[in-house]
Amino acid sequence: MLIKRPGAERGFADHGWLRSFHSFSFADYFDRKHMHFGPLRVINEDWVAAGTGFGSHPHKDMEIVTYILEGELTHQDSMGHQEVIRPNEVQRMSAGTGVFHSEFNRHPSETCHLLQIWIMPNAANLTPEYEQTAFDPAEKRGKLRLVASPNGTEGSVTIHTDALLFAGLFNAQEHATHRLSKNRMAYVHVVRGNITINGESLEAGDALMLRDEAAVEISDGKNAEILLFDLPQD
Repeated sequence: MLIKRPGAERGFADHGWLRSFHSFSFADYFDRKHMHFGPLRVINEDWVAAGTGFGSHPHKDMEIVTYILEGELTHQDSMGHQEVIRPNEVQRMSAGTGVFHSEFNRHPSETCHLLQIWIMPNAANLTPEYEQTAFDPAEKRGKLRLVASPNGTEGSVTIHTDALLFAGLFNAQEHATHRLSKNRMAYVHVVRGNITINGESLEAGDALMLRDEAAVEISDGKNAEILLFDLPQD
């Protein structure tokens, strides 16, 4: 079964310094049909204006993945980390028992464009952790690169949940197939460009939910970048 979620139907908030699309219910956006997809709880596409950002705020019992598209974001947290996150890097923060953090775009003129992803962990009250890894675009060119997994396979960041996150870049004749094991489902989010997934034409901001499918078939990319989540069937 395939369910397409057009990007234009996402929740949207404009706070002036922050513009944000919400794929799932978040903050003032509430939609009973889009609360989560398996353990995948949040995909927010954010544009953070230069010189602004999120002040220190708490999180608990959530795996948080940040994926920068343009610009840079400065992260600081109560674990003592202060890092700058840039394109082609994936940041993972396991909030566990509780952590405070802030995220600021300290560039004087450039907007930071990013995706922030929340995935529900397998267990509560884990020890908070932080991890940040760069992935060469060549590793994503015409294929799926594993960037987050439960055991850090292939140099991916480690998330404490039964989920796999892949990133891929596709153009022209480049194509890929991702096989889904029994009792697994997939969520594909189009980061930019246009692409066809299992015969469905998608553009930037769109998503496709796949249940009871044997595979995810990726083709006909036009300067496309996608994220693919391999998740347990709910």
